[in-house]
Amino acid sequence: MIDPAGEETFNPSRRRFLKAAACCALFWSLSGHPSPAFAQRGKKGLLGVKLSPHFQPLKDGKIQCRLCPRECIVPKGGRGFCGVRENRDGKYYSLVYGNPCAVHVDPVEKKPFYHLFPASTSFSIATAGCNFRCKFCQNWEISQVTPEDTFNYDLPPERVVELAKKAGSRSIAYTYVEPTIFYEYMLDTAKLARKEGILNVYHSNGFIDPEPLKELCQFLDAANIDLKGFKEDYYGSMTQGRLAPVLRTLRTLKAAKVHLEITNLVVPTQNDDPDTVGKMCSWIKDELGPDTPVHFSRFYPLYKLRNLPPTPVTTLERNRQIGMDAGLEYAYIGNVPGHEGEKTYCPQCKKMVIFRQGYSIGEIHINKGKCKFCGKPIAGIWA
Repeated sequence: MIDPAGEETFNPSRRRFLKAAACCALFWSLSGHPSPAFAQRGKKGLLGVKLSPHFQPLKDGKIQCRLCPRECIVPKGGRGFCGVRENRDGKYYSLVYGNPCAVHVDPVEKKPFYHLFPASTSFSIATAGCNFRCKFCQNWEISQVTPEDTFNYDLPPERVVELAKKAGSRSIAYTYVEPTIFYEYMLDTAKLARKEGILNVYHSNGFIDPEPLKELCQFLDAANIDLKGFKEDYYGSMTQGRLAPVLRTLRTLKAAKVHLEITNLVVPTQNDDPDTVGKMCSWIKDELGPDTPVHFSRFYPLYKLRNLPPTPVTTLERNRQIGMDAGLEYAYIGNVPGHEGEKTYCPQCKKMVIFRQGYSIGEIHINKGKCKFCGKPIAGIWA
């Protein structure tokens, strides 16, 4: 996941982040100038709640959440694992509806989406909270806290769509933290965005139950899923999550014809075993298709994994080669600006069809979704 500040490689300190969230308006990520459309100051604490449809009443006023595979059983007055849903008298409420703590205009390449409207911007929002506990989280200042701890904006769905239009963004991204935890907010915004011709994209850990995911797929145009590893014990020790539900989510998105890209954060000595990487790449090819873009992203020491070094570039290059040898047509290297592995090449004629350097886009040789040189269709959303 990318950092909520929208500009820095590493996260600012908690104090600096909260101060910025409280005192600053929305800034254009590309120009650095304040947006005239957004002049609101953040307020700390809860600003609004909404009843969730994804829960089951139990005895003694308890409820069971049906939103993510944790399916928390929550007593009266309690909250689920994510910290943003509360049992109030036997009914389950979202505490972050319409109250994002991060609002930015980002290059779509930063999500990262490499096969979706290159050089466009994505209006990006997130609330506090998450349903994972990743030791390497880049956004832990907002993902590992409750909404009482962040400065939040009063930004209902219709206002998000209005601001996205004013910003000239071709998509709205639900990102930075796990979007499933603000599901109702995301879904209502997505419905309005679809009517206005704005794409809905999300960067997710894929840890969501089948029914809410199928409902979301009706309005979702693209998803980048963090496939954090390919072993259950890695998921358990590093995220407190599980792999199997993530694989199920990937299959569901593919079946629903949502444009799909995958990010694999390569953590040195933890998930970089070549045999496991090969099995993961073969699974992607067989289950999702060889034209699924995969981003092998560089790890930097953050949060609870500051003891590890950054991922060696040679490891990323090796993993990319493993992916290509397994039959993946679009294998990328992420978090290494200027690397050859950022560019898109036609899998048929091998010519470069998109030049990237960091978030900057140069040449684009795709015409009506096909390689301009040989005519092969290039997977993605181009028009």
